Amino acid sequence: MTNSIDIYVGRRLRRRRRLLGLTQANLGEQVGIRFQQIQKYECAANRISASRLFDLSEALHVPVQYFYDGLGDKDVANDTSTLPSDVLSQRETMELVRAYYSLEEEPRRRMLDLVKAMNLPSA
Repeated sequence: MTNSIDIYVGRRLRRRRRLLGLTQANLGEQVGIRFQQIQKYECAANRISASRLFDLSEALHVPVQYFYDGLGDKDVANDTSTLPSDVLSQRETMELVRAYYSLEEEPRRRMLDLVKAMNLPSA
């Protein structure tokens, strides 16, 4: 049976993989498994062992704790209503973040200021 923490960890795995622009096959090659196994981890069909989680954290350049970040803050593990609407798992969001960080610092700051200004309530 799928546990809500397994779902959370799988979504964190998918989010980081997409942020780095890796395919499931790319990541699978790096850790020595097939892409189908990455798929199963991401949808929580299979649990991730401690040693595999360590390998994945190395391949994704994050500490193991990354996969659990946020669980204790607001009991995300038991609040499955927040998981499906996770905006950071959407492809468009990942493309936007990659494009944003590919900019130099000054244009990045100006873009942030522009977006903030666009979100201000009109007078």
